[in-house]
Amino acid sequence: MRRPLVLKEIARAVNLSEPHLRSLFRAETGMTPAQYLKSLRMQKAKELLEETFLNVKQIMFQVGVNEKSHFARAFRQTYGLSPAEYRKCVRG
Repeated sequence: MRRPLVLKEIARAVNLSEPHLRSLFRAETGMTPAQYLKSLRMQKAKELLEETFLNVKQIMFQVGVNEKSHFARAFRQTYGLSPAEYRKCVRG
């Protein structure tokens, strides 16, 4: 999850072209590979906010996001709260 998504490598590993892999992936999941990875990262970040005392920067590293503004925006789009607000709500 920490590594960037390199669709070219994945396509080569399964002997498909990138567009064909992207098309098959979207048909099966309803998302592009990048959207799916983002979803997994946000789910993991949510779990880490709930279950650990890691700070937001540490959580970003754990889920493979490098920029705090991108992370905060993606988290808010997914869960309706910033990471700090979310943690505050779950911890009471």
